[in-house]
Amino acid sequence: MSLNLYNTLTRSKQPFEPIDSQRITMYVCGPTVYNRVHIGNARPAVVFDTLYRVLNTLYPKVEYARNITDIDDKIMNAAAELGEDISALSTRYAEAYFEDMAALNNLSPTIIPYATQHIPEMIDMVSRLVKKGHAYNIDNGVEGEQGHVLFDVQSMPDYGALSGRSLEDMLAGARVEVANYKKYAGDFVLWKPSADNEPGWDSPWGRGRPGWHLECSAMIEKHLGDTIDIHGGGQDLIFPHHENEIAQSCCAHDGKPFANVWMHNGFINIEGEKMSKSLGNFRMVNDLLEQYPGEVLRYVILSAHYRSEQNFGKDLLDSAWRSLDTLYGSLRSQADIDAAAVDISDTDAYKALLDDLNTPMAISELHRLARELNTADAENKPIAKGRLLAVAGLMGLLQQDAEQWFTLSRGDDDISAEQIEALIAKRNQAKADKDYAGADAVREELKSLGVVLEDSREGTKWRRES
Repeated sequence: MSLNLYNTLTRSKQPFEPIDSQRITMYVCGPTVYNRVHIGNARPAVVFDTLYRVLNTLYPKVEYARNITDIDDKIMNAAAELGEDISALSTRYAEAYFEDMAALNNLSPTIIPYATQHIPEMIDMVSRLVKKGHAYNIDNGVEGEQGHVLFDVQSMPDYGALSGRSLEDMLAGARVEVANYKKYAGDFVLWKPSADNEPGWDSPWGRGRPGWHLECSAMIEKHLGDTIDIHGGGQDLIFPHHENEIAQSCCAHDGKPFANVWMHNGFINIEGEKMSKSLGNFRMVNDLLEQYPGEVLRYVILSAHYRSEQNFGKDLLDSAWRSLDTLYGSLRSQADIDAAAVDISDTDAYKALLDDLNTPMAISELHRLARELNTADAENKPIAKGRLLAVAGLMGLLQQDAEQWFTLSRGDDDISAEQIEALIAKRNQAKADKDYAGADAVREELKSLGVVLEDSREGTKWRRES
């Protein structure tokens, strides 16, 4: 059974054919660390983490790189506003990003390259592009212009193949820096000069820093090779970022393909509207995590196909929480069953994931497997539980103990876990004293606070209701 992926470059879904079946290479654009990340930044991390998990079931080695952009004008501006050292600010927000992504059950990539750790590689790539006639440096002695190195987009005949637009179309639809020193308005920066008070590195063109597009190309070349299997990111990166990555890398490697498969996830909207600074509707991941478990956010992201636009809102989040309650409820009711080691290659859920990451179908199958676990006879319960957990694991779901899940805070709890346990003890004493009215009163008190009691031979369990 083969993996099929939609390739933005060919605009078609096609069987995945690796360069080397013993080593799969995948690169996903990570954050520019000048602030906490919003839920739109989390979507590619969750999507490609899921793909990473699936690839690991098919191939012996998967090298997955997701970068950190720690030098950028946005970082410099944020540091200036806060009166904070640039390196300290970028480190702080990089760590915050890792924490947020871990809370969403994302595995750590195999490689996490930082832009500032690859300056020599970037300078080398720019030098090669200049030597090959695909880039030019400004050496006119004019302040503000001197020291720029620009990529000559007209030197690449098929520039625009990824976005499917001509040079004229791209200029019309993009914000480009209009500068007299450019040969063509669409030429983009590979290297720019740095002022004395700005971060900078010595180069053949003077002290400066890299352009954003250059960073990914150089890091990919160093860690993954000239041509990689899969390059992923958000739809907003198709142009200009990914288009420019292709231009740099292909021209630096004498026309060799840069990535065989390009994958892009769709946008996330908030309550039916596009996230934007003007609307003030950004939803930061850390703010959402104060209200919902990370697994709820992950479930929502996976509930829509990655290529589609997705609407994010309270109703959807609450519904996802209830859905996870159902799944964890099945595991809780079968807590005494040991899951069997199983092969899930024949399951419809696994087949759905191989079909261009059809996670909505896989989630539907997950619920079917939960129902199957509930109704299976004693002999088949270990296999049913094994299938449920194995499929869920491929999507980063059902990753914690079921008992723990139902004790998680529901955001606005009026009672702590310790207080709940104390009331249960009070109820147990009332029952022992044959004060059944008192025991019922405790149950009702807890119910009014969103806590449901479940009595069994093993004792009293409790869960919060969303």
